[in-house]
Formats: sequence, C-alpha cells, structure tokens
Amino acid sequence: MHSALPTRRVKLSVVIVSYNVCHFLEQALLSVRKAAARLGEPVEVFVVDNHSADGSVAMVRTRFPEVILLENKTNPGFSTANNQALRRARGQYVLLLNPDTVVEEDAFQQCCQFMDEHPEGGGMGVHMLDGQGRFLPESKRGLPTPWVAFYKVFGLAWLFPKSRTFGRYHLGYLSKEQTHEVDVLSGAFMLMRRQALDEVGLLDEDYFMYGEDIDLSYRLTQGGWKNYYYPGTRIIHYKGESTRRTSINYVFVFYRAMVIFAGKHFAPGKASVFSLLLNLAIWVRAGAAVAHRVVAGCAPALLDAVGVGTGLLAMRAYWPEATIANPAAVPAWVATWLTAAYLSGTYDQPPRLWPIMRGILLGTVALLAVDGFAEAGYAAKTLLLGGSWAAAIMAGWRVAVHAVRHGSVHLHQPRTRRVAIVGSKAESSRVRKLLRQSGAPVCVVGHVSPSAAPDGRQQLGPVSELPAIIRRHRVDELIFCGQDLTSQQIMTLMAQLPQRLNLVYRILAQDSQYIVGSSSRVAAGDYYAPEQAAAAYSPAPDMSVLVRCFRWLGWVPEANNAPRD
Repeated sequence: MHSALPTRRVKLSVVIVSYNVCHFLEQALLSVRKAAARLGEPVEVFVVDNHSADGSVAMVRTRFPEVILLENKTNPGFSTANNQALRRARGQYVLLLNPDTVVEEDAFQQCCQFMDEHPEGGGMGVHMLDGQGRFLPESKRGLPTPWVAFYKVFGLAWLFPKSRTFGRYHLGYLSKEQTHEVDVLSGAFMLMRRQALDEVGLLDEDYFMYGEDIDLSYRLTQGGWKNYYYPGTRIIHYKGESTRRTSINYVFVFYRAMVIFAGKHFAPGKASVFSLLLNLAIWVRAGAAVAHRVVAGCAPALLDAVGVGTGLLAMRAYWPEATIANPAAVPAWVATWLTAAYLSGTYDQPPRLWPIMRGILLGTVALLAVDGFAEAGYAAKTLLLGGSWAAAIMAGWRVAVHAVRHGSVHLHQPRTRRVAIVGSKAESSRVRKLLRQSGAPVCVVGHVSPSAAPDGRQQLGPVSELPAIIRRHRVDELIFCGQDLTSQQIMTLMAQLPQRLNLVYRILAQDSQYIVGSSSRVAAGDYYAPEQAAAAYSPAPDMSVLVRCFRWLGWVPEANNAPRD
C-alpha cells in the first residue's frame, strides 16, 4: 500500500468505511497492504471514519500513515461516507471494501487483471468466506424482483437453494467455483471500473445502510456494463461486526432499503407488489425476532415456575405433613419467589448461584412476614421446605446445563476452550502471552508447525496432519499466525477442514496485538486483546436488593444521608 506516484497513474483506489471496528480494521488494512504490494502498481487507500469512539482514527494514523484518512464528526451513513472518498479517488479501478474483511495477497492483482481482460466489465465480486471458512451465498446474487423477493421472504429460496426458479436470489444453481455474470455485487467487496462509475453515478445517498450495493449494481447493468462473480481469489468477511445483522433494527433498515429500491427502479405496478411483499416481510421477520427474544428471555423463568410448582404440588399430594390446604396458595408462592429471584438478578447473564439463593431467601422472608398467608393454611416448616426445594431445582437445572455446555459445575467459570496455534514456535509464544494478558478462558494444547521441520517440544505436528491433530487433542479453536502463514494459506485451511469439527478460527496478523475471529456467519465478530480482563467473569456479590427488601419490610432503618455539619 503506497501513495500514488506523480508520474504513474493510480491503478486501484481502495475505500473502507469504518465505524467502531478498530481491531478488525487493523487486520483489514494489514491484508490490504500486502495485496497492494503484490499488485506492483500504484494503489491509494482511503479510510472514512464515521465518528468512531473506539480509537480507530488514532490507530490508522499511527499504524498506517500511508492511508488517506477522512474523519466525519457525525455518522452520515455508508453511502455518503463512501462517496466522500470516491469523489477524491483517482484509480482506474475503485474497490469498496468492508472493514471486517481479510483479502488474499493476490486479490488486487487477480481482480485488476480480470478487469483488464474484460473491458465490458463494470464491476466484480469475489468468493467470500465467513469467519468459519464457509462460503457466503451473497458472493453472487440475482436482482430482487417481486417474485424473487417472494421466494426469499417466504422461505422457498431456503428450501430449494439450487432451483432455477426459487433459488434466484443467491443464484444457488450456479457453481461457486466458476466465473459467472451476475446481477448484484456485494458491498463487502465491490470492485468497479472508474469509467463505469462516472457514467452511472456514485452510490445513492438515500440509502443510509443496506441496499446501496444492489442499487449501484443494477445501474451498472442498466448502463450497458456487466457484473461478474470471480472465484479466482477469496476474502474473509466476518459479517456482523460492521452491523448487527440479527437485530430487529437490521430487519427494518434492510427491508426498507429494498422498498426504496423498488420505488426507484420498478414500474409503479411492480413496485407496489414488491413494496407489499417487503412490508409484509418486515412485520413477519420483526414479529418473529421479537417472539424469539421473548421466548428466549422467558424460558428460564418458565422452567423455574414449572419446576417449583410441580415440587410444591407433589409435596402436597405425597407428603401428609405438608399443610398446603389451599392449592391456590401454590401459584402465589411461586410468583413471590420468582419475583424476588428476578429482583435479585437471577435472570441476568451469566447465571450465578448467589442471586438464586438470595432471591429465594427474599421471597421466603416476604411470605413469612405477610400474615394473610397464614389464613391460607400453611405451616412455616412447609414454607421453608418449599423454599429449599425452589432453591435446589432452580440452581440444579442451571448447573446441569452449564456442566453439559461448558464441562464445569461452577456457573461463574466459562468453559475452558482448547486452542491449537498454527504457526512457528516464536509466534506461538507471542500468542500465548497475548492470551494470558487477555484473560481468555482457554487452554493452549500446543502449536502446529507450518512446515514439516521439527519446531520445539510443544509442537503437535506439521500442518499437513491438522485434521488428525484436531481430533486427537479435542481442539475447539485454531489461531493462525499471519507472520508464518499467508492469508491465502489460512483461507485454504479454513475452507478445507471439515465443518463437522465445529471449530472457531482466529487470526493474529503480523505485528498485531489482536487475535481476531468470528464463530458464526451472522453473529458479531470477536477478538482477544491484552486489555480484556478476566475479572469480568467473577463480579462481587450485590447485596443491594436484599437490603432494599429488608428496609421495605421495616427490618433495616433508612440511612441518614443528611449533610454533616
């Protein structure tokens, strides 16, 4: 990556719009720097920062002085920010690149050569992998016409991805290993000919986020240019770190962008059908998202209610000494205990035993203190036994679930993940140090040498034996060292390893302090960094709720907060 030479024409202008993704931006720029060096022709790189608050600007200034940095004092949106750089770009080709990406070393060389050989090409996209090495279907897309949108919205595209009728949104019937002419390019990696861009215009700033890549792709084809999907090079797109794709807000913003597109490019009749389908999709998807959150949020409380209530009813039915004369008392007891448990933090994440015990104690004290319950026919002994059962069942199922998921009965301890490092002995030592400083709950089982030569006592074997090493040592995560492996080698390994291994992949870029990765194609990316603290896993118990309840019952006097003389 270097500034344009005054006597040579800039071959490629790279534009990255960033918003609060400092660590991913650093990794993206490091990969861009290598790809620019491989191209061997002048490249200019723009970073447009949309008022980030995570140190992105300082990082770019310090680590990448060759980058042309544009700082916005507000967040004007993706389209506007890209256009700021596009108006200044001088390259024969321009590339819109997401900050949560990693490009192969030959990406720029391959793409520029392809466009040179295809003068009719207005734009191109490439083979994209997610953070787990899986092909991202949006690497190649068709135009979202009303029927295509209908098939996608109502799940037919998902059910029949390779159908030429139902699978037109992601063009699933086209091989991902071959070059194809496509309708729509992805804004994560969208390389365009400057001449074509000048003819059809820049990004439409009516789109704040999402849809602008579809709009521009469509205008390129309407202007007589062709868009291509080219699998000759790959990128990693962590997907989700730049924008939270699983949020309800994403559903509304994305589908509203599609409505803007329909109104702009389709005939009135077609646009109205499209808008109707998309508005229906907005509410269906948003409703499903809300329902999922409600169910997920209420599930622990429902399990608690069923478990506690069942125990109380069994106690009443099978234990003669239980004096729960009125069955109506059972739901009242359960409601009191669960309310107290909620107030004490039982349903906060991650789950802990102390809030459960505190909540049940609060509820039991409250029930004992209310004289009206005596008339319902219960003895204090029965209530205390019921409270003990409630505490046992609420704590028990949480401990059991945690043991299955994380291999430990201690709720405050996350599962220790087994990590193998793919890199040299020297870089392996650096990774270990960064992991210790981050406080990450991991256990390093050893390192895998990128070469066949022996490399230290803790070497697990050569990279050619990686699948066997993963199974033998029950590895959960692989950390690739960018110092010892090229991006191309890393992506090849990620794509070749069987998906059934269910691995998490992370990368430590050369000279970086951040181990970056993503465990899902839809979830936010994450990273290990020296400033992360392990203390986050063990906060001190909070007695404030218990004190407030006792004060409400009159057992604790109000504090005197009057000014002192």
